[in-house]
Amino acid sequence: MTEPRDHPFVAAVKPLVDAMGGELMDPAQARPDDVVLSWEGQDLLAVRLPQLSESLDHILAALQRRYGMPLAELDRKSKQDVVRILEARGAFSVRHGVETVAGALGVSRFTVYNYLNRENANKSNQG
Repeated sequence: MTEPRDHPFVAAVKPLVDAMGGELMDPAQARPDDVVLSWEGQDLLAVRLPQLSESLDHILAALQRRYGMPLAELDRKSKQDVVRILEARGAFSVRHGVETVAGALGVSRFTVYNYLNRENANKSNQG
């Protein structure tokens, strides 16, 4: 990317783009589905967003870093927390999302569905 990496706008948006698994690039390289960001009326950088399946992998990797261990090694309560976080982030709307999450957690799809059902039952009882 050729934009000035020390520009305050780039510094401000980089953590967000990194968290989403996006890629910063020069606006001249932007494709129609990229997001071009402007600063004071001038196109400063473009953001290429990841495909949904890549986003799920990125979210799982971030959660693994947060917990400091492979997700499959977490205790049951922590795995349930991970499923709740992933549901809130839309992970299960991605094709094969349940299978991907089950594999990362080292549990069956059935277990992931049980965690989801338990969470949804808790929401219903609280509402």
